Amino acid sequence: MTRILAIETSCDETAAAVVDDGVFVLSSIVVSQEALHRRWGGVVPELASREHAVHLAPAVRRALAMAGTEWSALDAVAVTRGPGLAGALVVGLNFARAAAVGRGIPLIAVNHLEAHLHASWLASPMALPSGHKPDFPVVGLVVSGGHTELVVMHDWDVVEVVGRTRDDAAGEAFDKVARILGLGYPGGPAIQAAAALAPATTSGSGEPDARDTLTRPWMRGNLDFSFSGLKTAMLRQVEGELHGNGTPVGNPSRLAEVARSVGHSSAGDDAARPVTERTARLARAFQEAVVDVLVSKACEAAVMYGAKEVVLAGGVAANLRLREALIAACPVRVRVPALEYCTDNAAMVGAVAYRQLLRGEVSGQGLDIRPNLQIGER
Repeated sequence: MTRILAIETSCDETAAAVVDDGVFVLSSIVVSQEALHRRWGGVVPELASREHAVHLAPAVRRALAMAGTEWSALDAVAVTRGPGLAGALVVGLNFARAAAVGRGIPLIAVNHLEAHLHASWLASPMALPSGHKPDFPVVGLVVSGGHTELVVMHDWDVVEVVGRTRDDAAGEAFDKVARILGLGYPGGPAIQAAAALAPATTSGSGEPDARDTLTRPWMRGNLDFSFSGLKTAMLRQVEGELHGNGTPVGNPSRLAEVARSVGHSSAGDDAARPVTERTARLARAFQEAVVDVLVSKACEAAVMYGAKEVVLAGGVAANLRLREALIAACPVRVRVPALEYCTDNAAMVGAVAYRQLLRGEVSGQGLDIRPNLQIGER
């Protein structure tokens, strides 16, 4: 048995976990900073770094205690080195490096994006998941606030990027559209909740209401994505309705007025009002457009590369509409992580670190952060 303490501080979650053999999660502690950053409508890097410095040591102590283990029982310390916010990564890396030296155990640097790909194979220590080993090749759809990428996993350590976003990541687009609609931060859960309130949408003729349909940004001829145009289309739709004549204004600086027009609080205002039917319909239209493109591209990649499985990964993997649509549409088995392992966590870091340790991929004390690390890089 190989037991690893894993640390994750790439953005705004301070996380620590103890993982056995890259699969069994003995403990997983996540200290969220969501409430702190909500007033700003997004993550403030300097604040995130300070919070990590405050909460990391207590999170590690809680993870060890929950796992019922001691430092002496650990075989390695793993830490995210990138991609992520530079200051946040430094806090985690310095702690892990000091712990590895102090205990005389290996230090393992993990790629945050590849860690997300491993999240679907995590399990509790009580039961091994059915068919827990992947059947390669596997197509991975990584969807988060900072990344939207399609990859082919030929093996655990052989990952090829076959598609990526040309501009906004899907999660970033969710956040920005949530601001346009006055739904607050974080945008993904807010839009999902609002969309669920939307009634069946038809015009008097029985056809779908044209206002409730957004053009899909397909990026024909490749597996890439683009969501910035979809965000702009939503802004113009809302502003056009605000002026009552369907004429798009396209002025992003007027978000507060736009938010008031759809009957909800403006960005940064926590005094939430009831979501109007129109807001719910707009939220659903946006969510459906994003999900449609993500699912179509993932299924296309599965056929193109002869994948035997598709795995969903990243924070947006928690979106229930995306999960159900991908499972329904793909011609092969689809794996989705447990909701607790969709957003940033340290358990997934421990999963990757275990396999790197088996291959002898350990880091020296000269290890440094790589904020712009790409999939396939160490």
